[in-house]
Amino acid sequence: MAVDDTPTGDGGAVRRTRLAGERTQLAWWRTGLTAIAVGVGIGRIVPELDTTATEWPYVALGLGYALYGAGMIGYGVMRGRSVEEAVSRGGFSRLAPSVAVGLAVSGVVLGVLTCVAILLG
Repeated sequence: MAVDDTPTGDGGAVRRTRLAGERTQLAWWRTGLTAIAVGVGIGRIVPELDTTATEWPYVALGLGYALYGAGMIGYGVMRGRSVEEAVSRGGFSRLAPSVAVGLAVSGVVLGVLTCVAILLG
């Protein structure tokens, strides 16, 4: 049975769902790349600007942001594949929310640690 690919048929809905999944995956990638850029800024550039500060906390915080960014990109890829497989079989994506919750908690922790570094720096 062929899928109706007209804008008003089921195929249009499938196409829109695939494109929405693609946009969402790219949003995860953008967020991940931004976190990696922040990690480079905090871990490598900030210690160069303030030579009197202790370097290791900034390096550790920068590494945390870089790992967080890599996790965001990885989750985006996993989520994108899950949505694509679900659309192909005509069902729903069954990705466990625990990874997304872990990333959200990690983001909050990194934000708090950044505030602490700013206050103590």
